[in-house]
This record gives sequence, C-alpha cells and structure tokens, in this order.
Amino acid sequence: MTKTSHREIAQTASPRPPAIFIADALSLDFLNSVATPLDTEIDWIDDGEGLLAWLEQAKLVPAETLETLRARAMPGEFDNVAAQARSLREWFRGFVRQRKGRPLTSADLSELEPLNRLLERDEGFGRIVAHDHGRASGLEFRTMRRWRSPEALLLPIGEALAKFVCEEDFSNVKACEGPACTLMFADHTRGRARRWCSMAICGNRAKQSAHRHRLKMQQ
Repeated sequence: MTKTSHREIAQTASPRPPAIFIADALSLDFLNSVATPLDTEIDWIDDGEGLLAWLEQAKLVPAETLETLRARAMPGEFDNVAAQARSLREWFRGFVRQRKGRPLTSADLSELEPLNRLLERDEGFGRIVAHDHGRASGLEFRTMRRWRSPEALLLPIGEALAKFVCEEDFSNVKACEGPACTLMFADHTRGRARRWCSMAICGNRAKQSAHRHRLKMQQ
C-alpha cells in the first residue's frame, strides 16, 4: 500500500486554486491572501497547510525547509502558526489602509511595534556560499535563517512587511476600484494610473458594466 503524506491528504481534503500575486509588492500580496476572486471568499492561509502552500508559492521559504519542518511538527502546530499569520495580516491591513496614499513618516513608527517584536525573534546569520550565475561562478555572502520551530515561518513574512514600510512610497499604495474587490496593490505604472487589481478580473468587469450602461442609455 502506498503511503500518503500529510500534505497530500490536506490538499485532497481542501483544494485551493493558486494564490494571487498581483500587487507588485509581496507584503500586499500577503494582505491579498484572503480575497473573493469570483463569488466565494478564499483564505489561502486559513489553516497550516494553506500557510505552507502560500509561503512556497511566494518563494519566502525553501521547499526543502518546509518539508523538514513538516516532518518534525506536532499536530496542530502549523494551524496555530497560521492563526498568528492571519492576526498579523489583519493588523497590517489596518495599518496600510489608514496610511495608503501618503508617505510614511517617523511619526508612524510607534504603530509598528508589533512588527518590531516579531523581528526580534529572528536568528539570522551570514554565510559564504558558492554561486553559479550562468557562466560565472564564485563566492557570495548570503543571509541564512535557523528554522528552529514552525513559528519561525512568520519571520520571512515579517521581514517582507518591514522592508515594505521602509522602502515603499505609501503614496503608491492603492485599493482596487472594483466595488466588491478587497485587493490592494502598489501602483508603479507610468503616471500612477493603475486602477484595478487585474484587468482580467475587475478591469473587465468594469468594462462590461460600462458597456451595459451605455446600451441602457441608448434605449
């Protein structure tokens, strides 16, 4: 009899479409990990296996690291971490929504204390490793991380959020103009003219709605 892994059981029991990465900013993609792309809300990190899948798709954690943590985790550990990730997501959503459309200042720092407390848990270290980029090979310095427990999976998320608040101009942060859409994105287009999370989703819906309105006005 072929042994079925915990991951395969979870994926069979709770299939999910691929996560959405349309924000042009990984931290906003994290906020977009709960959305209603069609008619039903999907939370890509509603349990532990969902969180692991999202981290792998986001390329925040190496696949081999996820498998190692899976093999030694206690039952329910990943679900607990997923609950913490959802709390972090909703806290950061409130921070972003209150400040989108304007640059951050040092006055906003006090509100970021929960994120700084998360970052303090990190056990990062540097290592010299070999690299092979095309025809060139040599050595490079790379930042590594000790993955001592499933809770360490929150650290690369926290790092992405921290880099976002320090490097992104919040004037570029927008919410999709779709009436029922909850997705957010960083508008890096020329002229900052982006209005929709995706032309394939809300952009087309807006075009169809405008077309129906024009037809109605012509009648």
